[in-house]
Amino acid sequence: MLYMLASFVPWIVYWVLCGMGNLLGIIIPLVIALLLIISQTGKRDFNMMDVVSLSYFGIAAVATFIFDLNVFVEKSCFLGYFTLSLMALSSLIVKKPFTFQVSKRDYPEIYWKEETFLAINNTITGVWAATFLANATISLLLNATSRAILSSILIAFGMTFSIVFPLKAPAYFATREFRKYDWSVDVAQRPKGENEYDVIIVGSGIGGLTCGALLSKRGYKVLVLEQHHQVGGYCSSFKRGDFVFNTGVENVSGLWEKGPVTHLLKELGFEKDEFFTKNRMRYVFKGKEIDAGNLEEFVKALSEMFPEEKENIYAFFDEAKKAYEECYGDLAYGAPLPAELIVKVFGARKLLDYPKEHPHFFDWTNKTYKQKLDEFFTNEDLKTLLCALLGYLGTKPEETKASSALTAVVSYYLHGGYFPKGGAQRFADSLKEFIEYNGGKVLTGRRVDEILVEKGEVRGVRVGNKVFKSPIVVANANAKTTFLELVGEESLGGKFVEYVKKLKMSPSCFVVFLGVDMDLSGYPTIIENLDEGYSIAINSNADPSLAPEGKASVTIITGANYHDFPERGTEEYLERKGEFAEFLIKKAEKIIPNLGKHIVVQDAATPKTFERYTLMPEGAIYAFDQSINTKRPYFKTPIKGLYLASASTFPGGGIEAVVISGVICANDICGWRK
Repeated sequence: MLYMLASFVPWIVYWVLCGMGNLLGIIIPLVIALLLIISQTGKRDFNMMDVVSLSYFGIAAVATFIFDLNVFVEKSCFLGYFTLSLMALSSLIVKKPFTFQVSKRDYPEIYWKEETFLAINNTITGVWAATFLANATISLLLNATSRAILSSILIAFGMTFSIVFPLKAPAYFATREFRKYDWSVDVAQRPKGENEYDVIIVGSGIGGLTCGALLSKRGYKVLVLEQHHQVGGYCSSFKRGDFVFNTGVENVSGLWEKGPVTHLLKELGFEKDEFFTKNRMRYVFKGKEIDAGNLEEFVKALSEMFPEEKENIYAFFDEAKKAYEECYGDLAYGAPLPAELIVKVFGARKLLDYPKEHPHFFDWTNKTYKQKLDEFFTNEDLKTLLCALLGYLGTKPEETKASSALTAVVSYYLHGGYFPKGGAQRFADSLKEFIEYNGGKVLTGRRVDEILVEKGEVRGVRVGNKVFKSPIVVANANAKTTFLELVGEESLGGKFVEYVKKLKMSPSCFVVFLGVDMDLSGYPTIIENLDEGYSIAINSNADPSLAPEGKASVTIITGANYHDFPERGTEEYLERKGEFAEFLIKKAEKIIPNLGKHIVVQDAATPKTFERYTLMPEGAIYAFDQSINTKRPYFKTPIKGLYLASASTFPGGGIEAVVISGVICANDICGWRK
């Protein structure tokens, strides 16, 4: 605003002196305008208002002192304000709002191409155009005293609006839709009846268990209901013979020093090393093997493969590291928050300052992963290699937000991934036991048939003929199942129902589980074969207890389409499943020779297997599609008291992501009290 005030000085002098009939009202403003322009010549970035001021007062001086015209003195208010209104309107027409040039001095460059920043400046410039035009009109209709008073009021309004609107507008745009759902439910933590609870959680995936563990620790009476015979959802394990296999969780992020999973473990009093061990990874690309034990090793290997891109590789990971650390720089509540929650929890100023405080990460939020890779690299093979883990999102680089790729893909290069010791089931079971230790209940084999809603508010759930009451229900089930089956369309608005129905599911996968009588300890835990499009996880290399001594527990994973498989239980389904498994084993033998000859036990899972055991529509592994084309539902829903804590909501799929969703949900139920 100091810059804006400086630009107004020549005009204020002009109107005051010319209003008194003093010809210095032309000369002094001309000198001031000239000084303002001279001060800007170094950067060659001229303020439009100052350019217009210099032009106007130059013309006024010529007309007054050479042609002896008095119009610029007698009609100073009308001509001045009308000129400024034309200046403001013209700047909008050419899409360069004059306040934008002023704002650029106050805000770092990271803001300048941001859509909200441009929209705010368009609005402010529009307000000034209207203010100038109103003052020009007033100058023709009112006497000098009334004109001065009303003009001053309008200018003061313009100044105030220019100060307040940039602070409030980003918060408004970020929260305008969320505010419809931002209800609050007061849960009185008092003794309740046998089937009454503070919070009921439907489903026992990691998002639901995280939420339940945090709430039970904070004194809430929690009930978790799970339809399967064991907890964990996709984070579970099973045994075949003497071999233990994970159903899908092999490589977990968020376990570095400031990671959300690390934060959760600390809050619950768990030791990270008790539950997780770091994976060694290998990438197979164009027939070459690239080992990545840590970032330095990976960067060195890439630099040797692509020597012409060496400087760019170091620059890319340097920026990625800065952006990643900015994203997780302030975990006051154990998780990074979306824009609407930054406003709610920390206030509008925090959101306004976010790009300034997180310049590198903010840049990643406004680009796709492809744009970010193109920014640094020209070699297409290198770009492809750096997309090796995009399967963790199930998206293409051009459809992936760079910030999502940073946290769910590049993070593995920066800080590595971790394998759950004892199998994924042990981590899920430990969260279950924590809830029970703190007075909560976890009931398996209890499929919720209905979420009870009355007058738009949650009342509890129904399991068969039994009703469990609670003013808060946290749905850890998929959002489609939650809204369309458990709540019912009649309790939701038609527009919302249509939105939910149109949500696209994420891809699924096909998995082969092999127990083999081979010593595979010479291989890394995770092998990503980009040439053939599959992954191998040798679970027993991360944790030898998952297979007998001298043998190995192996999982082979590849993407698969739900609709490519016939109905479960049919001969066609079994035949397709068997063929797919054999095909995948033969592919894996290119990495591990003679693997098929050493199989002791074998099993496989199709997308329809995952749908059966997790009730996830289409066996989707990340709930909804995670590309920029999909807007996930908020964690708070149109039904008062109904939350989502799962891969269906922010930030998406994966153990780290669902932990974040559970942390956010628990904190909101607690009213964001630390």
